[in-house]
Formats: sequence, structure tokens, C-alpha cells
Amino acid sequence: MSVNSAAFREAMGHLAGGVTVVTTVNAAGEPHGFTATAVCSVSLDPPLVLVCVGFQGKTLSAIRESGRYALNFLHRDGTASSARFSGSDDRKFDDLDWTSAPDGSPLLTQALAWAECAVEREIEAGDHVVFIGRVTSAEGGRVAGTPLIHFKGRYHTVTPLDE
Repeated sequence: MSVNSAAFREAMGHLAGGVTVVTTVNAAGEPHGFTATAVCSVSLDPPLVLVCVGFQGKTLSAIRESGRYALNFLHRDGTASSARFSGSDDRKFDDLDWTSAPDGSPLLTQALAWAECAVEREIEAGDHVVFIGRVTSAEGGRVAGTPLIHFKGRYHTVTPLDE
């Protein structure tokens, strides 16, 4: 028995996820990116993370060309960046404040933290490609604050239970 896509979407909407902008450059050095919640730490030793990339976006071919990507973990005030990178506009980086990671992936300057990864493995799964990347550089605590979370189709943030 298989679940229909509407029921699956409804159920998975109850899984809160941090909002991340995944960035890379293509072979010509042009920046690409998209908003994702399908991001996960895989291993501490070696440091591995995964990201799921849809077949429809332009970022997939750019990651394949460059062999790397960066994860930009959004701050609670990052809803505009999330919306910008959710669309299909080719000018996502126009008038945007960003820098480059050591291996060249774009970094959003207002992200809470980032991790740049070299692709170690690629697995096709349904309508997505799962990239497992080895973290080659990372920085946390770039700006103070709490993360942007996506839950049940809306943005949220977190507060510690002990407060």
C-alpha cells in the first residue's frame, strides 16, 4: 500500500526542520542556491552532512559541476532570504550581501552558521538527489540569535524549555 502525496506532505509537515540555504557555483563560477529543510548531519568522524536536491532546480547541475556546496543556516530573521531562494529567479544573488567560503561556495553573511562540503556520494532517490558531503570548513556563531524553523507550513523559531 502506498500513501498519496497530499497525506505524505501533511504528515511530514509535522517534522520541524531548520531552514537552510544551500549554495554553490557552477563551472563558470556563477552562484546558485535554493532553500532546503532536507539537511542532516550524518557523521562526526569523518564530518559528513547530507542535503536533498530536487531534479527541477538549477542548483543540482551546479553542485555536480563544482563538486561542492555550502549550507547556510538561517537566523530567525531570515524569512526574506528563505523566500528569495525558494523561487526560480535567476537573480537570487543580485543585491545580496554574501562572501565566499574557502573553496568558493557562496556564504550568506547573515547566516547563523555555515558548513562547506565536498561531495563524497550522490544517490538518486525519487524526485531528488541525496548528496553526502564531507565538511571541509565550517563556522558557527557568526551572528547571535536563534534559528529559523519550518513547521506545518509556517516559519517559527525556538526557545529553550528551561527558560
